[in-house]
Amino acid sequence: MHRNVLNLTAYKVLGSNESEHDYHIKAETAVPVTVCSNCRSREVVGYGRVEVLVHDLPMHGKRVGIYVDARRFKCKSCGKTFMEHLPEVNASRWMTERLVKWIGQRSMTNTFTGIAEEIGVTEGTIRNVFSDYVNELERTVKFETPKWMGIDEIHIIKKPRAVISNLHNNTAVNLLPNRNKKTIATYLSSLKDRDTVQYVAMDMWRPYREAVNEVIPDAKVVVDKFHVVRMANVAMESVRKSLRAELSPKQRRGLMHDRFVLLRRQSQLTDQESFNLDGWTKNYPLLGEGYRLKEEFFNIYQAPSKQHAQMLYEQWLKSIPAELRGHYEPIITAWSNWQPYILEYFNHPITNAYTESLNSLIRVLNRLGRGYSFEALRAKILFSRGSHKIVQNRPKFDRREAQYDVAFMGYATLNDLPPSAQPKEEPKNYGVDIDKLVAMIERGEI
Repeated sequence: MHRNVLNLTAYKVLGSNESEHDYHIKAETAVPVTVCSNCRSREVVGYGRVEVLVHDLPMHGKRVGIYVDARRFKCKSCGKTFMEHLPEVNASRWMTERLVKWIGQRSMTNTFTGIAEEIGVTEGTIRNVFSDYVNELERTVKFETPKWMGIDEIHIIKKPRAVISNLHNNTAVNLLPNRNKKTIATYLSSLKDRDTVQYVAMDMWRPYREAVNEVIPDAKVVVDKFHVVRMANVAMESVRKSLRAELSPKQRRGLMHDRFVLLRRQSQLTDQESFNLDGWTKNYPLLGEGYRLKEEFFNIYQAPSKQHAQMLYEQWLKSIPAELRGHYEPIITAWSNWQPYILEYFNHPITNAYTESLNSLIRVLNRLGRGYSFEALRAKILFSRGSHKIVQNRPKFDRREAQYDVAFMGYATLNDLPPSAQPKEEPKNYGVDIDKLVAMIERGEI
């Protein structure tokens, strides 16, 4: 085998053999040690050799093991014994640096068990390399802190997690292991420019609000419109289900079939759907009242100001029949507990516009997530190549450079010299484009 088959110039190949699955390559360092690693003295003598197995990149579909005939030395000056440094070998494990990098990148798209089989190491080793790789990504990949932040919930591996988003750019910037107040507060505290956050849209989960108010008190908390109006649909469903006892089996099936008509806005109904709705509401007046309440609650969000919205809510509240009060009680309680933050929407109408994208992400992640830990899925979501929204801002308009007469350059003063080139502005990474990420997962790229 050629001495440079490894393409590692710091090593000299001494011999090799291969089996069905592996290459076994014997090598030694090309440049011997000349100084003591402890005291830097040149008074060193050989003190034997030790064979070290170093794993390297697969080659021709086979696993590669480099058996380095490593030299040991003794220093006459300080008396220390030491083994020579092995160049291009990772400091933390017996692998080449290029293999460690390859494992980190490959673990974003392949399972740990598959990579372990490909290299010839344990799955635990791959997990450890991956963990180090992700820690390095956390250190080097920096997303812009959102001025308009969203905090939402996403279920991954049977548990609710908090997803942090940039509402202005429709991107995700972090995925936290849970939605506890301490976890949210720790994340917010880690943002070096957290004071630039102006608004935070969220659902009605108290730990979110408490964390934001404590860590970034100047940010305005806005309850996401989607989470409020969704409660009206839940109440409508509750009214529908309460009527089932009065219906024949055939009528129950019909009402079940038309349940989506009851959840749709009246302005969006087709002629046939309007006809079906009219039949149900005339025959069952309470169902009609439930639909009216649902529609009027949605209409509150068309108010031009928060004062007008509060007035519409109070009118809506008074119009609830006693028989339906229980179905709409969750809305009444939520409005009472979160009124200032619900009404803040009418001053700053921000919302998580990517809710449908999140639902798509949940669907593909539940399919992808079998066999993965949360940490692995989180890394795939946040750090997959090609999923980030990176923007290079246009430079400011620069006045053209003045023309200088070369013949007189020697006589120029400091003020006359051409201006030095201005450093280019770094591109800004606004986070993960969720639609792009979902498409990558569905194409099998992740």
